[in-house]
Amino acid sequence: MSEPLQIVVCVKQVPDPESPPSSFTLDSSEMRVTCSGVPPVLSPFDENALELAIALKELHGAEVTIVSAGRGLSKAVLLKALAVGADKMLVVDDEVLTRDKVDSRQTALVLASAIRDNVEKYDLVLTGIQAADTNAGQVGHLLGCMLGIPVLSLVRKAELSDGAIRVERVLPDGYEVMEAGLPVLLTVSHEVGELRYPSLVAIKGAKGLPQTTVSLADLGVDLGSEKSVDLVSLELPDRERRCQMVEADEPELAGAALAAKLVEDKKLTGFVH
Repeated sequence: MSEPLQIVVCVKQVPDPESPPSSFTLDSSEMRVTCSGVPPVLSPFDENALELAIALKELHGAEVTIVSAGRGLSKAVLLKALAVGADKMLVVDDEVLTRDKVDSRQTALVLASAIRDNVEKYDLVLTGIQAADTNAGQVGHLLGCMLGIPVLSLVRKAELSDGAIRVERVLPDGYEVMEAGLPVLLTVSHEVGELRYPSLVAIKGAKGLPQTTVSLADLGVDLGSEKSVDLVSLELPDRERRCQMVEADEPELAGAALAAKLVEDKKLTGFVH
């Protein structure tokens, strides 16, 4: 009997991006964004990757390992990742691993070290296309390079067959089909679908699944003080909003007046009444 497919899914805990803007504060001097009263969640892009992993598990049979890195990560958030259908979890917990202390290269280095040291075999490594807090979109590509495996990005669909994977990659005007042998890393786009909801029974059962926590010292990783990315400024964008009311007795006259105003402001080159 052949061994089950081994899938690793890298997930990141982020402040809920659906929270109101008033919950976030930007400190330009410290170049840091802080949040108040915002619950932590899995990055929605990583949820897409996890959904693809569970779907492939249902079709082909697989063992899914969740890998995450951070400081003081929420157990409830991580248990959700297990409860939807993953089999075990590996967490790198260290006081150095905060958003303002590590960059994309350092994050990829930590994940690569954790996978090499603790995952005996992997056929697929899945990440989201980017993180919902930084939107950098770099970790997946860097991780693939550090693991020495091919990277297929912007994946919206994946099919396994005879030790290879065929994917559809999102393009601005459609998609392209690519194929690669295993192992391979995929950065997954939202087109694969939203992550399913776990049942209460699954959430309770997730507490008993294997969960391993290691530190940077356990991995023999010293990130040092130097970063590959030097953040030079962090500012709120300038936004100017103006509203002018176009009044008329009839809708047709209001439309004509609006079009005339747009032409006057050079927003349109002309109109036909």
